Amino acid sequence: MRNQTKVVTNPVRLSYAHVWEPHSIQGGKEKYSVSLIIPKEDTETIEKIEKAIEAAIEQGIGKFGGKKPNKGALKLPLRDGDVEKDDAVYKDAYFVNANSLTAPQIVDTNVEPILDRSEVYSGVYARVSITFYAFNVNGNKGIACGLGNIQKIKDGEPLGGGSSANDDFKSVADDDFLS
Repeated sequence: MRNQTKVVTNPVRLSYAHVWEPHSIQGGKEKYSVSLIIPKEDTETIEKIEKAIEAAIEQGIGKFGGKKPNKGALKLPLRDGDVEKDDAVYKDAYFVNANSLTAPQIVDTNVEPILDRSEVYSGVYARVSITFYAFNVNGNKGIACGLGNIQKIKDGEPLGGGSSANDDFKSVADDDFLS
């Protein structure tokens, strides 16, 4: 039987990609994590995510006191970039934050492992497997998103405002230092 809480996205853009080393957010447990930027026109991926969230709510009824909660009372993982982010990268997009205690497998378009860490970064386009599950911790109830595996599809403009050495410097001949 197919796992109704698992989704493999169409190509999405990775942001805040901590996929090679686990990272602690606000002093919490170290996890592998990434924000998936999903274009609003990708209705297929969005629909699959919405169905998986519904399935996770159904499967999580035990965590919600034995009855299905009102969706409005839950913290949900599919969020609107136009509403929640003041960042052009998130314009006309939804986003999902996914994380895992275990490292994702990261592969190329031929499903061969990517070993060069510089190949996958914030800004790259990838397909990602994610799984949704219910949580109820300290009065916070909702659906969370687990990070599965990543398949790089194509390069993208790096996110994060950094620049490359090529952007910052021009080639200098040895005799330029002598003048």
